[in-house]
Amino acid sequence: MSSPFGKFCRELLVEIRTVSFTLFRIMIPVILVVKLLELLGGVALLGKMLAPLMALVGLPESMGLVWAATMASNIYAGMLVFFTQTQQDALTVAQVTVLGAMMLVAHGLPVEARIAQKAGVRLRATLLLRIGGGLLFGWLLHLAYREGGWLQQPNMLLWQPQAQDSSLGGWLLMQGKSLLMVQLVIVVLLTTLKILRLIGVERLMFWLLQPLLKLLGIGGQATTITIIGVTLGLSFGGGLLIREAQTGQIPKRDVFAAMAFLGLCHSLIEDTLLVMLLGAHLSGILWARLAFSLICIALLTRWMDRRSDGFQHRHLIYRE
Repeated sequence: MSSPFGKFCRELLVEIRTVSFTLFRIMIPVILVVKLLELLGGVALLGKMLAPLMALVGLPESMGLVWAATMASNIYAGMLVFFTQTQQDALTVAQVTVLGAMMLVAHGLPVEARIAQKAGVRLRATLLLRIGGGLLFGWLLHLAYREGGWLQQPNMLLWQPQAQDSSLGGWLLMQGKSLLMVQLVIVVLLTTLKILRLIGVERLMFWLLQPLLKLLGIGGQATTITIIGVTLGLSFGGGLLIREAQTGQIPKRDVFAAMAFLGLCHSLIEDTLLVMLLGAHLSGILWARLAFSLICIALLTRWMDRRSDGFQHRHLIYRE
């Protein structure tokens, strides 16, 4: 007869293997395809397409390439491109905050949109929400800072990147380190969640978050998805998010609402600190982003409830 501890460890190892396989099966092919597109000039082309839109949010056209790199890869890539732009020294704090806010809403889309798709959200809904949401949020911030005359002082960089190995070998090494970090996060996260579930803390978190989730129109069963995404982000917590969504215990409507909220507002700690290194102000990249996300999802869920099931399945909820 096995001991409770032995059973705990076996169940945990099975969960870690399942979640890791699910996530890496998505991440590795997508990372390779994005790198190929980058080598073929796809990111530069996307930057040119976005350049005219930058005027809407009060930014120079060159910042289109920064946002393109961020959307195609991740925030780190966008930051590195930002430092290559000759106009970055002339930007105001307000402009960098607008750019940073857009980067936070729409980044890592090839990986994160696929994670959302596996969880049950249609690809076009994710892209519309995040790219459109990023532009709308950037425009609103730009208007607020311009009309209020706030943060118009020259931007001061808080960090300068070290020289990067741009060779294929250097890129492979960097991706390998990133994947190992993801694996470590999965192990720590699953172990912590299993312990919290055993001692009853998970139920306490459900109870504490219920008022907020109710305001957003998200069912209480999606609490775990929301907590993981808000704290760790969609890439790190992706495998677990997919597993939670595919258990069938959470209504598809609530999965969509939770993933939509996380699309606009996830990884509140790490990503926010990263963008602050560019000189972005906390008022826009944290507090305004949180308020924008809450309002958007509260409106979105109420709009969803007025749509038929057929409409939701055609345009919002993805069925594999």
